Amino acid sequence: MKSFNNRLASIRGAGTVKIVGVIAVAAILFAFPRFVESPYALHMMILFFLSTLMGSSWNIIGGYTGQYSVGHAAYFGTGAYTTMILLTFKDIPPWYGVWAGVAAAVVVALVIGTICFRLRGPYFVLASIAVAEIIRVTALNLTDLTKGAEGILLTDIPPFMIGDTILTDFSSKVPYYYISLVLALLMILVTWLVQNSKLGYYFQAIREDQDAAHSLGINLTIWKNAALVISAVFTSLAGSFYAIFVKFIDPTTVLPLDLSVQIVLISIIGGIGTIFGPVVGALVLVPLSEMLRSNIIAQGLINSGLVSAESATGIFLKEHLAHAHVLIYGILVVIVILFMPEGVLGFFRTIVARKRKGAA
Repeated sequence: MKSFNNRLASIRGAGTVKIVGVIAVAAILFAFPRFVESPYALHMMILFFLSTLMGSSWNIIGGYTGQYSVGHAAYFGTGAYTTMILLTFKDIPPWYGVWAGVAAAVVVALVIGTICFRLRGPYFVLASIAVAEIIRVTALNLTDLTKGAEGILLTDIPPFMIGDTILTDFSSKVPYYYISLVLALLMILVTWLVQNSKLGYYFQAIREDQDAAHSLGINLTIWKNAALVISAVFTSLAGSFYAIFVKFIDPTTVLPLDLSVQIVLISIIGGIGTIFGPVVGALVLVPLSEMLRSNIIAQGLINSGLVSAESATGIFLKEHLAHAHVLIYGILVVIVILFMPEGVLGFFRTIVARKRKGAA
């Protein structure tokens, strides 16, 4: 009995330490712009928060419910296009348009869920891809509404006002930083609430064995759609935020298949079905993506002397490595699946558990 009480106390103590740690990290992140004024640093942090938001959103339907959707670009693009169309053509400010985007994404999610959740396994994956492609092609051809391949360019964002007081005019990256940080933290909180609620238990039961869950009285259609709606809502918010942040969208930037794949990879690499797995995945993918875009990897190989700049390999790396992000992501996924099947977060948890066991 004494050992049980000691173990219970240690679990509670570990939980308290985690909560304090999360609060401390959140406080540091909120204070970050006060000490770091570099627009580039703020830009990278915004991309990190956005990736965390997207990965955690997918994690609800893919990680906890076990429904591997590879069509989340549909909800991302729905939010982005709805917000931009309302702002560009109707002069509706984005802080109102974003909720119209959420409503549109919910409708799209329910339609997709009603059709596609009749399928399982690889058939559901293919159906999710097909639906996202249908939406992309539709956006490409509805030129009167979406401007098609030309895209929608935003020239100005109205200042955010309460009464006659201007709270921000979005002239710097700081407002975007705080908005993306709040959205990411909110998504992490929602994930925690889902994991520790009856809803989360339903989702995980469906993930482990759909037939067994159904035999226990869990309505598969209702709870799968519930997971998809939660996921779609926050993915739509990510799309709306991205559109306002970048100020330009077209079907190739907000509705491509590789965006859906990237959203999935954030969770898989970090660790699916965990609260902080997508955070770790974003920590891996965002810097990697930036290094590929700016050719830092190729330049580093050349500067270190491993590859000659004049050699065929060096020339190839300088010219093509920046555009090979899909290939690099694929290699990274293979490595994670082979050596870290529970993701980077699960890998380090296993190492820590082994060390503790060895010390005991």
